[in-house]
Amino acid sequence: MKENTTHYSRKMRHKRVRKKVSGKSDRPRLVVFKSSKHIYAQIIDDENRRTITSISTLSTIYREKHQYGGNISAAKIIGELIAGQALDKGLKKIVFDRGGYLYHGRIKALADSARERGLEF
Repeated sequence: MKENTTHYSRKMRHKRVRKKVSGKSDRPRLVVFKSSKHIYAQIIDDENRRTITSISTLSTIYREKHQYGGNISAAKIIGELIAGQALDKGLKKIVFDRGGYLYHGRIKALADSARERGLEF
């Protein structure tokens, strides 16, 4: 029996998105996951099945200066940090995978700050 929960609906949306979106070696995928207290971002090369770089609000880079990770300002900082890491590795063009979440709030803030920092998607 199908569940009628927010989590199940998000998983189904994510499956639909993943049918079309995949990260190549030249254009990897930026994946976003959020919980109520934290936000996570990672850049994945789906061809080689490896994570190129990742960061979250639990990372020491973030924790040194900031406390809480479940708001829009935290998402903006994570977007800037993931973009900086990607540019350091020579990645400029990526594919954005919103993880089944609506493009709104924290997801939008992370994407906008990554774009401002220099990522193209």
